[in-house]
Amino acid sequence: MAAEETGSRFAHAWRALKHRNFKLFVSGQSLSLIGTWMTRLATSWLVYRLTGSALLLGVVGFSSQILTFLLAPFAGVWVERMDRRKLLVCTQTLAGLQSLTLAGLTLSRIINIKEVIVLASLQGLINAFDMPGRQAFLVQMVDDKQDLGNAIAINSSIVNLARMVGPALAGLVIAWVGEGYCFLIDGISYGAVILSLLMMRVKTTGLGRPATSMLVQMKEGWAYVSRFKPARTILLLFALTNLMGMPFTVLLPIFAGGVLHGGAHTLGFLTGASGAGALVSAISLAVRKSVRGLTTMIQIAAGMFGAGLILLGFSHVLWLSMLLLTVVGFGMMQGMAASNTVIQTLVPEDKRARVMSYYTMAFVGMAPFGSLLAGYLAHHFGAPHTVMLNGSMCVLGSLWFTTQLPGVRKVMRPIYVEMGILADAEEAEMEDHAGV
Repeated sequence: MAAEETGSRFAHAWRALKHRNFKLFVSGQSLSLIGTWMTRLATSWLVYRLTGSALLLGVVGFSSQILTFLLAPFAGVWVERMDRRKLLVCTQTLAGLQSLTLAGLTLSRIINIKEVIVLASLQGLINAFDMPGRQAFLVQMVDDKQDLGNAIAINSSIVNLARMVGPALAGLVIAWVGEGYCFLIDGISYGAVILSLLMMRVKTTGLGRPATSMLVQMKEGWAYVSRFKPARTILLLFALTNLMGMPFTVLLPIFAGGVLHGGAHTLGFLTGASGAGALVSAISLAVRKSVRGLTTMIQIAAGMFGAGLILLGFSHVLWLSMLLLTVVGFGMMQGMAASNTVIQTLVPEDKRARVMSYYTMAFVGMAPFGSLLAGYLAHHFGAPHTVMLNGSMCVLGSLWFTTQLPGVRKVMRPIYVEMGILADAEEAEMEDHAGV
């Protein structure tokens, strides 16, 4: 009986794969994301090798994400006006060309820091449209909304499996033949996800010209996010953790080379450890049968994320740093995927892309300012002290979110009852003790 229950639970964890379009997307993404993570590590190591500067690592991180922040609200409106699959084919093609250009310059040995910054900025421009488009398209790939949370968890799982494999593979490739071949592999890997998108059968509904202008739609999106307490509170915490916490990835080359006295392979181990923790987190979310309790997980995840960063600042041993980064990765992914799932569950379809554009702003858009700040602080005070400070801010954010939870749950309860997630008002009241 126990074995049958375990098997049933495992099968339940992959239920979103019964949808053909989502299965195609996962197959293409699984290959493409390995290349993406190879490029991320190779770019960081290339900048560190060319400059040895923590500040310039922050500048490159800022350049790769600032356009995403600035253009995300406009992109969210635009995504709602067009075929999302065609948009993703376009953005993935452009991203592949960007990686191939970076490969050509690096393999020709003419790459310099200015060119890295320009190409990083181009990737940020592409992501401004790709990320809200991908989040909004997820609903079209999964016909049953009850499977949406599982689809988000599975997508997070493959992202973090790639986070483990990609950096480790990149470390080997860099040590063997250099960073340029990582960029080349990434550029080619985009073909997998483009092919999967072209093979899908998608109903193109609701693509007519809206009666209102783009400016009016942008105002409507902002009004919804700013007035709807669950979305506002979750996105504020998410923005804080991405501003202060996520830039730890920018500083990992400093930890690998300056603190732990290693090379590209050490950076691969550190990045892979973070990915391992995030993968475990994503799998734990995949086996969940309901969104109930996820607001509590958001609260805990922010505190875990911050505590792991604080302790990382004290570590000068590789195995301990890897262990702490596993905790950091778990907290980071738990907060990210849980926030995504709750917001996607609550948001009405006619505002989905616009709301997810603000999620993109909080996720990617705040990181450039954090990268720049982290680079500046690490340049003057060192990377260990910087992550300790940033981790403390994440812990404070978790405490603030705790004070907001009663009001958030009060708004969410009737929505969950109406959707059938909670059976009735009495059950909803009981959920207050565990968190909806």
